[in-house]
Amino acid sequence: MSRVVDFHTHVLPQIDDGSGSVNESLAMLRMEGSQGVRRVVATPHFYAQVDSVKSFLERRSEAVSRLREAMEGVPGLPRLSVGAEVHYFSGIGDAGILPELAIDNGRFVLIEMPMREWTDKMYRELEDIYHNLGLMPIVAHVDRYIGPLQTYGIPERLTELPVIVQANAGFFQRLSTRAMALRMLEKGQIHLLGSDCHNMKDRPVNIKAAIELIEKKLGPGAIAQLNACERWVLSGGRPKM
Repeated sequence: MSRVVDFHTHVLPQIDDGSGSVNESLAMLRMEGSQGVRRVVATPHFYAQVDSVKSFLERRSEAVSRLREAMEGVPGLPRLSVGAEVHYFSGIGDAGILPELAIDNGRFVLIEMPMREWTDKMYRELEDIYHNLGLMPIVAHVDRYIGPLQTYGIPERLTELPVIVQANAGFFQRLSTRAMALRMLEKGQIHLLGSDCHNMKDRPVNIKAAIELIEKKLGPGAIAQLNACERWVLSGGRPKM
């Protein structure tokens, strides 16, 4: 089975509604490794409306240190990268705090958009992140905003913008959305995969089944397409379109 990067996880211990302990984080990472994940990107929630970047980064640094220490000498674990899942807020396209929340201090940042129809201003602000801040926005879990019967034109609008689109593995596993997920990936409307795992119970790691389905239905070229985007993002360099 092909190996991929899990670009959307809540694996850091006791920082948000994800992992509740270092032991649970280690169990989640073991499951990631067993499912063919070679690297995990930790993306804890950040809400600018209720938190300061300084406070968030301090808590994140402490959680990362505890987890990395526990990972030492444990075989079979994927590598760990660190970013944030930044909830959209008005003015995000000019927000000087955003570079501090980029993945591995690079030029790519995960953005969670509102769970409702997006306004033209929201699309403009996504574009502003690229042009004003020199960052490439990664739109988190696109499948959370759309459905088989109503997409609000989001996939098509996003193809017109300097953005990367991440989908959750569950999008490819649910019978009601499987065909739509494969079609979007084939059309280049999905670029990265994530499990959006939060724990070992009701929201566990679930990447393997998605990888196997993609390989079966679309062939190894589709996984190679995902891998190419993964390498681009993890290179951390200035994004170019």
